[in-house]
Amino acid sequence: MSKPKVFVTRRWPESVEARLSELFDPIFNAKDIPLDEAILRGALMECDALLPTVTDKVGSVVFDYDNPKARIIANYGVGFSHIDTEAAKARGITITNTPDVLSECTADIAMTLMLMVARRAGEGERELRSGGWKGWRPTHLVGQKISGKTLGIVGFGRIGREMARRAHFGFGMRIIVQNRSELSQDVLAEFNATQVRTLEDLLARSDFVSLHCPGGEDNRHLINQTTLNFMQPHAYLINTARGEVVDEDALAKALADRSIAGAGLDVFDGEPVVRDSLLACENAVLLPHLGSATRETREAMGFRVIDNLVAYFEGNEPPDKVVGP
Repeated sequence: MSKPKVFVTRRWPESVEARLSELFDPIFNAKDIPLDEAILRGALMECDALLPTVTDKVGSVVFDYDNPKARIIANYGVGFSHIDTEAAKARGITITNTPDVLSECTADIAMTLMLMVARRAGEGERELRSGGWKGWRPTHLVGQKISGKTLGIVGFGRIGREMARRAHFGFGMRIIVQNRSELSQDVLAEFNATQVRTLEDLLARSDFVSLHCPGGEDNRHLINQTTLNFMQPHAYLINTARGEVVDEDALAKALADRSIAGAGLDVFDGEPVVRDSLLACENAVLLPHLGSATRETREAMGFRVIDNLVAYFEGNEPPDKVVGP
C-alpha cells in the first residue's frame, strides 16, 4: 500500500522528519520560508494531509473549492487561529493541534519576559554591548522586584496554570485570574488564586498582567487603549498568547507615555514584522516567538502531530481533534 502523502509547511526537528518519512510520504518545504495561500490550497488538493504551523495563513481562499483530497489538517502548535475553522468544517476537514507539550516552556518564556522587563535586563544588555556601561552605581537601571507582587493571568488554561505555578510557588506572587468560564474552587485553591469577573477588574488590581488566552477575532485587541487605561502606572504587560490580542499601536503609546511601566512580548500582530513604535520603546522586552523553542518541546509537538495522523489514517478519531466531523 502507498503511504499517505503529507505536506509539511516548515522544516521540523530532524528526528520528527525522520519518523514522518518512515510512516508517510512527506513533502518538505526545503527553503523553510512562509508559503502563500495558493501553495497551501494546492497541497489540500493534491495531498492526503496538510501540516501547517502558526506562520501559515490558512484562510478561506485555501478552502475555496469542492472535494479536497486532504481531509485532515494536523497543526504543529496548540493555537489554530491562523486556520479558518469554519471553512474547514464546511469541507468536512478535521483539524488537530498539539496541546499539553508546550505549556511548561511557554510559561517559562512568560516568566523570562516578566523578570527581564521588571529588572530592566534588556536595557542593561543593550547598554553593556554598546560599550555604554560606566560601572556600578546605586541609581543605575533600578527596576522592580516581582516577589510578593500581584500577577493577573488572563486565560487560565494549561499555560496559564503553569505560569501561576511558577509565579506563586517560585516567587510568592498573589494570583488573580480572569477566564471566560467559571473555574472550580479546586483549581483556584491549588495556587491560592482568586477569579475576578471582568478584565478591567484584573487590570486595575495587578502589578503584572500575563496573557494566556486564545487568539482569533473573538479576542482581537482585547488589550486596547481603553483597557490599558485600567492598568496601574507601575504595572507590566506580558504577552505570550497571540499577537492580535494586543492593539500594538495603543501599547506603544502607553509605553512611550509611561502610563504603564513596561511590556514583555514574545508574539506580534503581523509577525515577523514588528512595529517601529515598539522597537523604539526602551521599556519593552521583545523576543522572536520563542515560547516553545526548546528541543524537547519542538520534538514533542512533532510527535504529537504524528500520533494524530496515525490515528486518523487508521480510521480512529485523532486524540487532539479540535474541529471536524
